[in-house]
Amino acid sequence: MIYNIIKNSQDKQTKKLLPLIDPDKLDEHRLSQLSAVLKNHAVPFVVVGGSLISSPIAPVIETLKAELNLPIILYPGHPTHIVQGADGIFLLSMISGRNPDLLIGHHVAAAPQLRRLNLEIIPTGYMLIDGGCTTSVEYISQTRPIPANKTDIAVATAMAGEMLGLKLIYMDAGSGALNAIPYEMIAAVKQAISIPLLIGGGIRTSEQLKKAYSAGADMIIVGNILEKDPLLLDEFLTIAENW
Repeated sequence: MIYNIIKNSQDKQTKKLLPLIDPDKLDEHRLSQLSAVLKNHAVPFVVVGGSLISSPIAPVIETLKAELNLPIILYPGHPTHIVQGADGIFLLSMISGRNPDLLIGHHVAAAPQLRRLNLEIIPTGYMLIDGGCTTSVEYISQTRPIPANKTDIAVATAMAGEMLGLKLIYMDAGSGALNAIPYEMIAAVKQAISIPLLIGGGIRTSEQLKKAYSAGADMIIVGNILEKDPLLLDEFLTIAENW
């Protein structure tokens, strides 16, 4: 099971890097570049999705499946992003916001299809953190992010998510964020919960990656920087493997 991979990584205090592939932002050439790099590293799985997707998702999954022997996890911004061919799904509850569709509405609409597709469902508490600019996820979700200087709110929100039975907490500054999530906030949330902690958004350099791992991130999701420089993935993966 995919969740067992995540939980075992947390228990053994190893670090993982998860590439996030947005079908709208990676052409066939870039996708081939990323696949070539991934073949040289011990990547647990690949994440496919985004806040707003207009390109077909299934062909991207088919290409990744053909080139890589890795599980594919969906990261859906909308029920229409749930397609056949993936192995699992981060079923996101946006616990940082108050949009009822993102707390339960979309889940109700998607439940029958999820049951038919027989995906491994990983209930995930999604927390949007202010990354210094208005991101796509903030605009699409019509929610306000948790302020970057409100560590106490982030901690209480993550604790509530775990108490509700969610299996992961994913703190995200959003695609294209100007700033990464403050390391003090990552550390405080990590100390307050026992479930795995995923971090994403605003990480553009090896130093930022190392600091996020040191603060307590179990896994880091990177997407936007890889769309601009796929070869940077090799450097990031090496850091995770040698941690």
